[in-house]
Amino acid sequence: MTFELVLFYVFGAILLGAGLAMITVRSPVHAALFLVLAFFAAAAIWLMAEAEFLAIVLVLVYVGAVMVLFLFVVMMLDINLTRLREGFSEFLPVGLVVAVAMATVLTLAITRFITMDPPERAAADYSNTAALGAILYTEYVYPFEIAAVILLVAIIAAITLTLRRRADTKYVDPPDQIRVRRQDRVRLVSMESAPKEDHKNE
Repeated sequence: MTFELVLFYVFGAILLGAGLAMITVRSPVHAALFLVLAFFAAAAIWLMAEAEFLAIVLVLVYVGAVMVLFLFVVMMLDINLTRLREGFSEFLPVGLVVAVAMATVLTLAITRFITMDPPERAAADYSNTAALGAILYTEYVYPFEIAAVILLVAIIAAITLTLRRRADTKYVDPPDQIRVRRQDRVRLVSMESAPKEDHKNE
């Protein structure tokens, strides 16, 4: 057993343990932290598979941006865990079907990987990022453009939902704020100071 294979088993065990802990812990903050650990373990496995670009993107984008946002949202919102667990039994059959389907796909992928011939090692000057970009912008350029359009539509829809008017929300009119004068908001009152004798008597 080579050192590389030992590292693969170690990071694979960390990834599986973090995934199981993520879905079993009660605290949403702990679940998000276990998900960060799972991302790091997956990035290490991708790095060992010579997919450097995907490993770096996973750490920078998901761990550095998305998970930080998740942690802020989870820690700032008062999440009612009892209410979230109310529909667990209702959606349990659907979750089991999805879990069985994912386990089947993973089993087929692992079986194919075991039976296939090992891939050849890339040369020292091989650039994973350049090869991925060449395939992405040549062979898969249309699916890439379609995915970009879908993400753009999703961003526009999210902004539209955020900017909609609500009756229970107070809004500020910027022109009214600009037209505010000091005389309308502040009133100076002239008061006579108390005599010094009164202070002495006190």
